[in-house]
Amino acid sequence: MHTRTLGQGLEVSAVGLGAMGMSQGYGPNPGTREEMIAVLRGAVERGVTLVDTAEVYGPYVNEELVGEALEPVRDQVVIATKFGWRIEGGTSVGLDSRPEHIREVADAALRRLRTDVIDLFYQHRVDPEVPVEDVAGAVKELVEAGKVRHLGLSEAGAETIRRAHAVHPVTAVQSEYSLWTRDPEPEVLPTLAELGIGFVPFSPLGRGFLTGALDASATFADGDLRATMPRFEAQNRAANQALVDHVRALAERQGATPGQVALAWPLAQRPWIVPIPGTRRLERVEENLGSTAVALSADDVADLNGLAARVGVQGARYNEHGMGLVGR
Repeated sequence: MHTRTLGQGLEVSAVGLGAMGMSQGYGPNPGTREEMIAVLRGAVERGVTLVDTAEVYGPYVNEELVGEALEPVRDQVVIATKFGWRIEGGTSVGLDSRPEHIREVADAALRRLRTDVIDLFYQHRVDPEVPVEDVAGAVKELVEAGKVRHLGLSEAGAETIRRAHAVHPVTAVQSEYSLWTRDPEPEVLPTLAELGIGFVPFSPLGRGFLTGALDASATFADGDLRATMPRFEAQNRAANQALVDHVRALAERQGATPGQVALAWPLAQRPWIVPIPGTRRLERVEENLGSTAVALSADDVADLNGLAARVGVQGARYNEHGMGLVGR
């Protein structure tokens, strides 16, 4: 498995694994808990060394799943989890990145993950009520206490990243990034390049859309977050199909799948970009890892770079509330 280096010398597999969908987000899980444990362990056996979870996934149950699955192979994997939500009665009711809450979340996550240290601890969303300097300072104290190894930020804006990094080095920034979500390019990616911070795109397959698995006729089960996203409204999926058709044609020429081309594209952008596609099937893990063998030419990359602008992506990636939580 190819490896890449995020900030602060943190080496991980070139493609990681997002575990959220094993517990929530995309409707009922067709697999059992035991099958999800097998997928997680199988991913590590195949070379995945970065697994991403968060307290809010479930909430809590995804961390518990990851902790149980990875306990036997803990020394082979980097576990990333997140803080920053106020959870009451099993539901997220807002943001909370107060330092005392960060410490509470860290201790609880350590128990659920069955580990002595969190490798990468992200602030899940920027909390406007708490200066990011205080957030970075709290994680710095956890690093000094041996409970956390690295600080991360998720969906943060460039200025926030700079302010946090000035207090404690930021190892990675996680944001949505794919062929149809290009928001980090103007400001965030240049900032990360300047500061030596790695980038970890989530939903690099466009929540399944870029694989060609979803067309305008697809329906979403109860609990599938895509039903709340404007981009996944039927008319927008129909309008965005041209993008998938283009990716599929390139994939056929490459002898690859559309998903592999969609993952090869962010891998070709910078050597410190590590996408974390999610899946509940081991064969998809294997397919995703195969993206590292897809050799896009300079012309292919240039073509894909301009694809979204040429085709025009219809629909916001989150509803109004969700969009208000990103890029600040």
